[in-house]
Amino acid sequence: GEGLYLQSRCQERSLSTLVLADVSLSTDAWIGQGAKASNVISGIRDSLLLMAEALVACGDDFALYGFSSLRRTQVRMLKLKGFEERYDNATRGRITALVPGYYTRMGAAIRYCTDLLKDRPSQKRLLLIVTDGKPNDLDHYEGRFGLEDTRHAVLQAREAGLIPFCVTIDREAGEYLPHLFGHNRYVVVQDATRLPATLTRLYSALTQ
Repeated sequence: GEGLYLQSRCQERSLSTLVLADVSLSTDAWIGQGAKASNVISGIRDSLLLMAEALVACGDDFALYGFSSLRRTQVRMLKLKGFEERYDNATRGRITALVPGYYTRMGAAIRYCTDLLKDRPSQKRLLLIVTDGKPNDLDHYEGRFGLEDTRHAVLQAREAGLIPFCVTIDREAGEYLPHLFGHNRYVVVQDATRLPATLTRLYSALTQ
């Protein structure tokens, strides 16, 4: 499986990874038609579970967080696994219990994770963002403001020495993600069932 694929690529390395998953209300959506339809949040849950198993197998330092928001005052950061915590049944339970809600204030979530990740003692620090759409919220965070705020947060993450990378299933992402992350710093996945495999392959490529 994908976990084994990744495990065979692991070697001794100094690496910390934070996986940040969008769990806003839009992730409750289904993509595709009929038997091929896939639920976004279940693809995100499966991705987090598979990534965690692979990261444990590699022995890499990692944390998992979910996020959603309700205006600027309520950015909900869901700690699924902190850097100092073991990955165990409690962690798995938190991932499988993820329920979509609220909006996508991505800039604030990226800043929060930048603060957590920049202090890790590893040589390489990777911030992997998994999402299904544009930054948005109720208070003028739609459109340009949300995009510029997110872009600024990505630049701050880079300045802090991190490698921010986005995996999305938004088919319109090509219109705005190059502006937010840069041309080689994002991947668009066509359906949610392909998220887990894409994420583990990407992790392997980014950490070579």
